[in-house]
Amino acid sequence: MATTFALLPIIDISALRDHPPEQLPELSQRLYHIFTTTGFAYLINCPLSFTHDEVFSMARDFFSLPLEEKMNLAKKSFRPQNKNAYRGYFPTQPLHSTNNLKEGFEIGPPSTPTPTTTTTTNIPLSEPNIWPTHFPSRQPLETLYTELQTLSTNLLSLLALSLNHPADLFTPYLLNSLSTLRLLHYPPPPPPSIINPTSDNELCCTPHTDSGILTLLHQDPTGGLEVQNASGDWIPVPYIPGSLVVNIGDLMAKVSGGRFVATMHRVRIGGWASEGEGEGGGGSGKGLGLGRISVPFFFEPGEECVVRDLCGGGDEVVYGDHVRAKMRTWVEYQGVED
Repeated sequence: MATTFALLPIIDISALRDHPPEQLPELSQRLYHIFTTTGFAYLINCPLSFTHDEVFSMARDFFSLPLEEKMNLAKKSFRPQNKNAYRGYFPTQPLHSTNNLKEGFEIGPPSTPTPTTTTTTNIPLSEPNIWPTHFPSRQPLETLYTELQTLSTNLLSLLALSLNHPADLFTPYLLNSLSTLRLLHYPPPPPPSIINPTSDNELCCTPHTDSGILTLLHQDPTGGLEVQNASGDWIPVPYIPGSLVVNIGDLMAKVSGGRFVATMHRVRIGGWASEGEGEGGGGSGKGLGLGRISVPFFFEPGEECVVRDLCGGGDEVVYGDHVRAKMRTWVEYQGVED
C-alpha cells in the first residue's frame, strides 16, 4: 500500500543508455522500493531522442487543426458515422455532464497488432491508427511511440529482476502489445460560475488508477497533476524540466501480488500557462492560446495476454477483458456497446 509520502522520488536512469537491464541490479532494487511505497516517481536522463518542447510541439500540431478536421478522426462514440472506436480523437466534454475537461488524440503501434483470435466486440483494441491528411508530425510521433515502448520494456525487465525473476520474464506479455500514446490538451479553465457544481475539487480529470502495466508521462510546466498518499492527502506533482513521470498500472500491481502500488491520481483545474511560457520559451499553449498539454504513454500487454499474480496468488485476468471492463467507465466510450 502507498505510504504517507509528501514528495515523489527522482530516479536517474541514465545507466539504461549504456547497459542492458540485467546488468543493473541496483537500479532494479531502487525501482522496487519506490513502486512498493509510492507507485509514482520522476525519471531523469531518459534514453529518448526528443526534448519536451519537441514532444509538446507535435501535440500542438494536432490540436491546432480546425475542429472539423479533428472531428473527422473522432471515435464513433462522438461521431457515429466514423468507423474507428478505439483509436483517434475525442473532444472536450461539457462540464455540466462530466469533469473530463480535455480533448485527446490516441495513437497505437505504428504496425497494427494482429489478435490470434477473432473478436466480435464493437471496440476492437487492435484497430489501426487514423491520421490527419498531410500531417507532418506523424512520423516523429511514431518514432516517439517506438522509443517509449522500448524504454517501458527495459523498465519492465528491471521490475522482473526486482521480483527475483529473469529479466525476460515478461517478453510473452508484449506479443501484439496494445500500448497507447495519448496527446491531451486541457483548455483554459472556465469561469467559476459554470464549473460543475457537483464537483468539490474542480477537476478536469477525476481520480483513477491506470489500467495497464506502466504509464510514462510528459507533463508541461503548468501543473495540475496530484497523487494520493496512504493518508488520503493529494500531493502535487510539479513539473521537473526534462523528466518523465512514471507510475504503476493495475496489471503490474496484480502481477506483483499487490506489492507494487497502482496509486490513485487526478488532474485539478488550475491557472494554465499563457502563450510563451514553458521549457525553452516554447510554451505549452503556443498556437492554442491558454491551455495545458500532457502526453502520457500507457504501456500495455497484448489483448490476449493472461496476467497472473507471480507472487503466489491464484487468480488471473485476460488483458482485453480487463481493459474493456474499465472502459465502461470512460467517457470516450459511452454509447459504444461492448
